[in-house]
Amino acid sequence: MHLADEKIKEFLREDVGYGDITSAALVPMDQRAAAHLYYREPGVASGLEEAALVFTVLGCVARQLVPDGSRVEAEQTLLEVRGPARALLTGERTALNIVCRMAGIASQTAEAVRRAASVNPLVRVAATRKTAPGLRDLDKKAVEHGGGDPHRFRLDDCVLIKDNHLELVPSITEAVQRARRLVSFTKKIEVEVRTLAEAEEAARAGAEIIMFDNMPPKAIKETLGSLDERGLREGRVFEASGGVTLDNIAEYAASGVDVISLGSLTHSVRSLDVKLEIEMM
Repeated sequence: MHLADEKIKEFLREDVGYGDITSAALVPMDQRAAAHLYYREPGVASGLEEAALVFTVLGCVARQLVPDGSRVEAEQTLLEVRGPARALLTGERTALNIVCRMAGIASQTAEAVRRAASVNPLVRVAATRKTAPGLRDLDKKAVEHGGGDPHRFRLDDCVLIKDNHLELVPSITEAVQRARRLVSFTKKIEVEVRTLAEAEEAARAGAEIIMFDNMPPKAIKETLGSLDERGLREGRVFEASGGVTLDNIAEYAASGVDVISLGSLTHSVRSLDVKLEIEMM
């Protein structure tokens, strides 16, 4: 049994409880039905694989018509399902909740990528760990469907030295040195900075990734120029994070960073309008 199967069953247990009493009361056990799923607005397909699995777990046959990550039009049929009518009704809301959220994340990510790439085709748009507990795998997968980078999935992915860590350590240099001694050589070290001085210290200490935290695009551009003059820019990844929105992401892309991360991709999701229509067979 795959982890995804167990996760879907967990979602269904949460929603179904001891049973779908409405469907059991109204629909004969042997009634069969068909359904099709579509968006009421254009967007990026995401969550269709998981929605199909919801119905499969319930004993239906689901056919995904477009791959996740595709751009789709309003009212385009994306998923077809056939099976026991009660099962279709039981799985409807769980499947829709998954697709609505994932499609919203994927579509917003795609728009962020589009706006950033219009200025800097090489910049990567990334998510953060600001995800709903229990939904991180799906949220990050949706970001990838939208053309974004998932960034860290977990705390053990890489070292990310943030401002609160630095409140407990004498300096950025000491923090990087401690991490280098105690963490596997396979893990990269990233440091969050807010000034040119901090960025220079992080670079000289050997950080592979430097994150500009809540720095305006103009300040980031100037800082990158200063690091370049000091020979400290080559071979490092520079990330902008904090205060980035769809409205200003192009400005951050123009600053020269390699990565732009937005917590809003997953913590401020606008769900897409998704519909599942059921009919008798």
